[in-house]
Amino acid sequence: MRLAILDDYQRTACAMADWDSLRPTVLLQAFHDTLANEDAVFERLRDFEIVVAMRERTRFPRSLLERLSKLQLLITTGMRNASIDVKAAIERGIVVSGTGMLPYPTMELCWGLILALARNIVREDAGMRKGDWQTTLGTGLSGKVLGVVGLGNLGSQVARIGKAFHMDVIAWSPNLTTERASALGVHRVEKDELFRRADFVTIHLVLAPRTRGLVGPGELAAMKPTSYLVNTSRGPIVDESALIAALENRRIAGAALDVYNHEPLPTNHALRRLENVVLTPHLGYVTAENYREAYGQAVENVRSFLAGSPIRVLAVE
Repeated sequence: MRLAILDDYQRTACAMADWDSLRPTVLLQAFHDTLANEDAVFERLRDFEIVVAMRERTRFPRSLLERLSKLQLLITTGMRNASIDVKAAIERGIVVSGTGMLPYPTMELCWGLILALARNIVREDAGMRKGDWQTTLGTGLSGKVLGVVGLGNLGSQVARIGKAFHMDVIAWSPNLTTERASALGVHRVEKDELFRRADFVTIHLVLAPRTRGLVGPGELAAMKPTSYLVNTSRGPIVDESALIAALENRRIAGAALDVYNHEPLPTNHALRRLENVVLTPHLGYVTAENYREAYGQAVENVRSFLAGSPIRVLAVE
């Protein structure tokens, strides 16, 4: 059987798990780029029985799955992938399985971005390389208001670190209760109050119809001119055009983004030209430890599938 590992940007996937244990039954091929065109994805994968997808980098809609007649097992890193039509796969007899992923890497990156914004780390680093010395004035975190949009697993981790920095942590999400927030030492507020009060707004929601565009012109207009927005969740939760306008007009002090409407972010995108935004290429989950966890379990999934007992099988949500 032929197995494809997709979107191996760093060319590290083959070293992150014992793929050799699947030989000679399975022949492995890794691909290092993302194809956005469905016809191109089909041409690449038409002869593969097994595909390992890294998160949501490549889409698998019904129209593509119906064309991949040889595909038997589709593995996604993580136990959720909005880019895979699981229902369509099941209808075609394709097993879709997931893997575990570590719970903390995105939280760590989030705080790296917050600190980069607060202390102008990226701009000062660039200035040092040009011969400059102390060109900006940073802001401290102690006593500032951290607004957490989404107090689930990731949001809760971020909130705990905020309290360690002696920040006043407030939170809102559609289903957040006062009891849940209080148990974490966090104050639950309404959405408009969060955007009005927070010095740093950080987003930790799942992308769904009700969260798409949740941060729009109104929310951005409510933010203080000295405030910052951080998004390590999903790009479309924030209205991209409204955010660009807010940054261009200095309506807010800045933003740090790890996720985008279209990934990889086009090279000519307007966000790349703005000085008051810190950009990272969807690094939230990208750590060696996380890759070993995910790809190691992917190998287990393949082995179990070949033995006739698939594991970590995803169901239709």
